[in-house]
Amino acid sequence: MYDIKWIRSHPGAFDQGLERRGLAPLSAKLLELDQARRAHIGRLQEAQNRRNAASKEIGRAKAGGDEEAARVLIGEVAEIKAFIQGGEEEERRLTAELEAALSAIPNQPFDDVPDGADETENVEVRTSGAIPQFNFEPRQHFEIGEAMGLMDFESAARLSGARFVVLKGALARLERALGQFMLNLHTGAHGYEEVQPPMLVRDEVMFGTAQLPKFADDQFRTDNGFWLIPTAEVPLTNLVREQILEEERLPLRMTACTQCFRKEAGSAGRDTRGMIRQHQFSKVEMVSITAPESSKDELERMTGCAEEVLKQLGLSYRVVVLCTGDMGFSARKTYDLEVWLPGQDAYREISSCSVCDDFQARRMQARYRPAGEKSTRFVHTLNGSGVAVGRCLVAVLENYQREDGSVVVPEVLRPYMGGLEVISA
Repeated sequence: MYDIKWIRSHPGAFDQGLERRGLAPLSAKLLELDQARRAHIGRLQEAQNRRNAASKEIGRAKAGGDEEAARVLIGEVAEIKAFIQGGEEEERRLTAELEAALSAIPNQPFDDVPDGADETENVEVRTSGAIPQFNFEPRQHFEIGEAMGLMDFESAARLSGARFVVLKGALARLERALGQFMLNLHTGAHGYEEVQPPMLVRDEVMFGTAQLPKFADDQFRTDNGFWLIPTAEVPLTNLVREQILEEERLPLRMTACTQCFRKEAGSAGRDTRGMIRQHQFSKVEMVSITAPESSKDELERMTGCAEEVLKQLGLSYRVVVLCTGDMGFSARKTYDLEVWLPGQDAYREISSCSVCDDFQARRMQARYRPAGEKSTRFVHTLNGSGVAVGRCLVAVLENYQREDGSVVVPEVLRPYMGGLEVISA
C-alpha cells in the first residue's frame, strides 16, 4: 500500500517503478482522486468553520433583540448541518475510492532488481552442491511413491478431486520429519520463534498481507466468511497489525509449519501430475519484522536460513533473483531457491524469500517507536519459505532414489525417522 503523499511528491519515480513492472502510469489518475478528496475536505472544513461562526452570531443577535437576524442565521446553520452530514458521507466514499485504487497496485522494485517480463529473465546468483549422476534413468517422485504403494493420488481424487495426495507409511512420516527438522533448525540455530497460528483468518488479515482484494480468486473461503490461509505468512505477519512496537523488540523472527491452501486458479494444465502444485500442502514459513534500516540485510540472512535447510539435506540448488515481471505483488526484491529434480532434469522453486519494505505494514497499520522518539514509523516486513515441505519431499525422493526403487533417507532426517535408513516398497 502506497502513501499518497509520497506519490504526490514523486509522481515520476512512482510511474517509473510501475513501468518496470510492466504497468501503465497511474500517478495522474491517483492524484486526481486525491485532489478531489482534498478539495472536498477543504469545503467541509470551511462549512464547519462557518457553522461555528454563525452559531456565535445567533447568540449575539438574540442578545441584541434582533430576532429576524437570528432566524436567518438559524436557517443558514440548518442548511450547513445538512451539507456537512452529506459531505461526511461523500468524504468516506472518496477516501474509499482512493484507498481501493492504491490497494490494487503492486510494490515498487528496488533499483538492483533486474528488469524483465517473466521467469525466463530471472538472474542466477549462485549455485550450491553437485548435480547428482545416476547409472539408470531417474524417475519422477510420483513414479517412485506410487511404485512403493505409499503415494496415492487415486484415493485422494475420490476424497477431494484433483491436486490432492494421500501419503502413507514411511512417506507420511518422512514429510512429518522434514517439517520437524526445519522447525528445529530455524528455532535452534537461526533464532526464530516457533508459532502455531490459526489457519482460518478474517478479511482484514488477508488484506494486510495483500492477498485481498486482488488475489481473491486464488483463495479458498468458507461459507461463514473465513479464509483458509495460502501460507503462514498471512497470520504470522498480521501478529503485529494495529500495534506500536518498541524498537528494542526488533527484529521479530517467527516460524511456523502449517497446512496451506491455494486454488491454483492460474495454473491450469501445469504440473497436473504429482505433488509440485497442490491445493493443500505443508510449508515451513519464516517471517521477520524489522526496522527500515536493517530490512535489506535481513533478506540476505533469511535467504541463508532457507539455504541451510537444503545444504543439510545434501540437495543441489541455485539461488536466483526474480526480475520485475516475475516478482510477487508485495515484494520489493525476491530471491528464489530452486532445487534440482533429477526426474524432471530441471531446477524447480522450493523457497521464495522477499522483502516488502513498509508495503504490508501500511495495510496493517503496524508501527514501531524509535528509541528516544515520540513519533512512530512503519515497520518493514519480510517473508520466506523455509522451505516448502511437500516440494522438499519431492526433492528427497528424486535425489536419493536407487535403481531398485528404494530411497535412501538423508542422514540428518534419520533421528526423526526412528533410525530408518532406507524406504522401500
